[in-house]
Amino acid sequence: MELELRHARIVVTISTTGSISAGAQELGLPQPSLTAQLRRIERAVGGDLFVRSRSGVSPTELGSRLVPRLADLVRRADEVMAEAVAATGGPLCLGSTEWTPPTLREALQAALPDTAVQTRTLDPAAALHAVRHGTLAAALVSRAPGPPGDGARGDVDGDGDGSGSALGRTLIVREPVWLAVPPGHPLAADGPVDAAGLARFAGRPGTAWVRSAPDHWFAPVERRLLDGSGPAAGRVLHHVNSHQEAMHWVRDHGVAALTTPSGALPGVDLVPVAGTERVELALVWRASAVSRETLRTLVDTLRAYYCAYARTRPGYWEWIRRHPADFRELRRHLPEPVDA
Repeated sequence: MELELRHARIVVTISTTGSISAGAQELGLPQPSLTAQLRRIERAVGGDLFVRSRSGVSPTELGSRLVPRLADLVRRADEVMAEAVAATGGPLCLGSTEWTPPTLREALQAALPDTAVQTRTLDPAAALHAVRHGTLAAALVSRAPGPPGDGARGDVDGDGDGSGSALGRTLIVREPVWLAVPPGHPLAADGPVDAAGLARFAGRPGTAWVRSAPDHWFAPVERRLLDGSGPAAGRVLHHVNSHQEAMHWVRDHGVAALTTPSGALPGVDLVPVAGTERVELALVWRASAVSRETLRTLVDTLRAYYCAYARTRPGYWEWIRRHPADFRELRRHLPEPVDA
């Protein structure tokens, strides 16, 4: 068997993800199929590339010599493909979860004047699938905190860029989780609450909620913050599939909801919740579809756009300025912090 680029990508993906199961998830392959392919590759190179254990894989002596060379091969091939895509003048298709403001596409198009930019809204799992399989070049993906679950690696702010594996990933911002209440609600005038204050509010008689559907990416955050608050979980009037839908319920029906500040709508009051959870908004891309220059432009434009959008959310921009350590990814776009 002669080694091909796809074989190099398999080896590098297993190495960067740290296990065969995670590598299979990133490549979109059944684990037994990936295991069988790795065995054929190892026979072709004349020895094992990895030592398998319950905690994952580690390179053998042969693997330590070959994996870096295979990673360089994948990186160079991806650079060639990304430049070829850019040279053809084809559209750059970007996915976004929850919702896609029209001004986002306009900002990206202005930053990439020689590239036609298209946007699409879809849920995180569908976005990752579309990037992996070539329907999208990149996607903004929202994710609850916890162990990485999408298999993507890399960070354009550091030494890595994800080019050794099928997908690259970099963090755009970590958003706080706040409380949305109807306009004029007295809690909004009281300022930030902490986890204990949120629990007290959730346990008040008569407090009604809208919450995410059980399979929505935001649902685990709600469970962690609300399900320990007495009977609050039993007073859910409706389950939604987006923050935008939840905000309509808050505004029009006098209920409460948890949200990220960027998910709020005019006509609701936001109550900061200090010291609880933040969720990740990350850019995931297919290395062979996005050149490094385009990637840097995308990341910088998305962070700048986020800051511009944060200015339109009452109180949020001031919060960011008072807590710059929580928004390190945005540091290039932040003014001098104000005194707390």
